Amino acid sequence: MCGRTACTLAPDEVSRACSYRTRGGQRREPRWRQGDADKYRPSYNKSPQSMSPVLLSHRHFNKSAPIDECVLASMRWGLVPAWFKENDPSKMQYSTNNCRSESILEKKTYKDPLIKGQRCVILADGFYEWKRQEKDKQPFFIYFPQTKGSSEDKTEEEDDPTTSACNKENSETACPPDLASPDSTQEGEAPDEWTGWKLLTMAGLFDCWTPPGGGEPLYTYSVITVNASKSLESIHDRMPAILDGEEEVRRWLDFGEVKSLDALKLIQSKSSLTFHPVSSLVNNSRNNSPECLQPVDLNSKKEPKATASSKMMMSWLKSSTSSKRKDPDTGKSPEKKEIKTEAQSKPAGGLQQWLQGANKKPRTK
Repeated sequence: MCGRTACTLAPDEVSRACSYRTRGGQRREPRWRQGDADKYRPSYNKSPQSMSPVLLSHRHFNKSAPIDECVLASMRWGLVPAWFKENDPSKMQYSTNNCRSESILEKKTYKDPLIKGQRCVILADGFYEWKRQEKDKQPFFIYFPQTKGSSEDKTEEEDDPTTSACNKENSETACPPDLASPDSTQEGEAPDEWTGWKLLTMAGLFDCWTPPGGGEPLYTYSVITVNASKSLESIHDRMPAILDGEEEVRRWLDFGEVKSLDALKLIQSKSSLTFHPVSSLVNNSRNNSPECLQPVDLNSKKEPKATASSKMMMSWLKSSTSSKRKDPDTGKSPEKKEIKTEAQSKPAGGLQQWLQGANKKPRTK
């Protein structure tokens, strides 16, 4: 299953992180659908019913758009089928946050949008999953490996048991967003390839529901899930269907060329993810702070050994100064003030030091 994610990049960074190559080989950055960038709220702890960035073919909104053109949209997590007759979507009596790949063609809620080609890619820094233990559940943050590609960093990561799910062939060079190449400023000039945080790309289905009495259409989505890969099954028996690489994303979104049954062949368990345990702070969806992502040591109170991926997370977070992060509710930069937390009484270093001292909130724009 997938019941909580994190997506903290600003709208313009999401666009840069989703750059893709057209059939002609040109690199493009998907534009946000009009007004949708303002609907998206970056968060360290996204739960169902919240708005998330979704990548899809522009032809769903404009039939005359180029066949290979993608667009970004903000959609609500939890699919509301077009045929739902109630005036209030919250009156749905069953959960549609996740869609099991094995039963997509058996349930009208998912079969209809699949047949119509309403496939999308849900974007996130990563997702949270809880491992059942004797008395409670231990949360983990799961994401694409964030490595520099050096042999030194890879050796560190291979030696760490918490990153055993990492597939080095799918790792990608990463650097803090502030150090990434800037967007092109001249018309027609292709943007440089994104070298910041590598977003997780999850396969999903979407639908458009309009209130029976009239009103603004509501776009919603469901995350497709599959059996967990061997590297993740110790945490949970299910996982999101991961689209690994630009070609898989392209094929999943190209509903014109790739028919539904062929697209379903892309939905497989993949061992291309890495993970680390995090604090139970994430258990409460109202908690929305960098501490939600902070690695914890399950065996001691000491700071866990840094891995290549956690170092990249540290650099990525550290590059985002307080002045750049705005309050998701007010749109204003947070005031600089010291807030003591339980974590501040523990030894700090690297990622933990920044998390304790910055008091940063997710970026908006």
